[in-house]
Amino acid sequence: MLAFTLIVLLGLLGLSVAAAVSVGLLGMSLAELFSTLPLSNAMGEIAWSTGAEFLLVAIPLYVLMGELLVCSGVAGRMYSAADKWLSWLPGGLMNSNIGASALFSATSGSSVATAATISTIALPEQVRKGYPAPLFLGSIAAGGTLGILIPPSINMILFALIANISVPKLYLAATIPGLLLCVMFVAMIVVTCMIWPKLGGTRQHATWAERLASIPDLLPPLAIFVLVVGAIYSGFATASESAALGVLAAFGLGLWRRTFTWQNLGQAFESTMRTSGMIIFITLSAFFLNFVLSAIGLTPTLVSFVTDLDMSPMATLLAIILFYIVLGCFMDTLAMLITTAPLVVPVIVALGFDPLWFGVILIVLCEMGQITPPFGMNLFVVQSIRNKGNFMDVIYGALPFCLVLLLLIVLLIVFPQLALWLPQFA
Repeated sequence: MLAFTLIVLLGLLGLSVAAAVSVGLLGMSLAELFSTLPLSNAMGEIAWSTGAEFLLVAIPLYVLMGELLVCSGVAGRMYSAADKWLSWLPGGLMNSNIGASALFSATSGSSVATAATISTIALPEQVRKGYPAPLFLGSIAAGGTLGILIPPSINMILFALIANISVPKLYLAATIPGLLLCVMFVAMIVVTCMIWPKLGGTRQHATWAERLASIPDLLPPLAIFVLVVGAIYSGFATASESAALGVLAAFGLGLWRRTFTWQNLGQAFESTMRTSGMIIFITLSAFFLNFVLSAIGLTPTLVSFVTDLDMSPMATLLAIILFYIVLGCFMDTLAMLITTAPLVVPVIVALGFDPLWFGVILIVLCEMGQITPPFGMNLFVVQSIRNKGNFMDVIYGALPFCLVLLLLIVLLIVFPQLALWLPQFA
């Protein structure tokens, strides 16, 4: 049964069938073949009950918040300010790519949105200032992955729903690893460009007066981040309500700066509907699949199978991590998260691991899937906006950042308190 499930799912995805359709077809196939009950009749009820989940309201709101910040010009000014503060380091603008991605991640919650936004701003600078393509493009793709690790994160909301854990606690668990990953990305760029200076392009030097003058351009995204996350942890608002506060703040900021037009507002709302529709469709299909898996007994069977193996909990964890690394090369990370987490989380809990800690590791693995060939979504986003040159440049440039993500996973395994220290104060 498990082999059939994996073969059908990977086969449908290999045929380029949309992730949401693949997941739904798999659920219907399993219901017809392995159950005597008409499980497919529950599809409408599951779609209704899942779609009515209040926490899901946060997803389109976080997407809209990021879109409004882009069309209001906040993202462009933020990148320019990050350039003044970070481009003096070896690697120049590549460090600005990471810094700006981190700031934008704190308001967008989406990896693809972060990569697309920073690509639009940074790629003209790469050509103008003569940076070699591979590592520069890789820094944009890797910086985009911060969008699903640094709170607020759409992927973490979905994992919290599946694992039945607290969203605020999961956000806290990801905070230190997210900040640490930013530092590790910058450190890797600095060390690489110190060893091979030609990769670093021309460093820019800003005066302290210019840096201080750029601080107001850094404050809006930070203020929105404090508003959104602070409202959650203070108990003033839920995750969904705080997302609405963030949208109001982003909209008010655009009105105050008079940067909105009917055209760019229309584009922001259209992009939000497209992205949100895709995410919700995948979510509804995945919840139907989860219902079928439980009804036919696959989930408890898998838990029993894994726990009965003559493997230590750590060996089992490493096998699961290897499974996700391979799967991330071929599967959309959002679909990977939603379809596999219901199977893997019960195993992780049965082995005695903390689901909050594993949630952070799984999100890091999803980040890696965004930049691993051949189907890393961020790689395609950067290349499509670049719209010239060889796609292999983006792949080669992203590979060193994959090693950094692997190093972060090792650190989380060796030092689990990196993820578990902050949640204990919630």
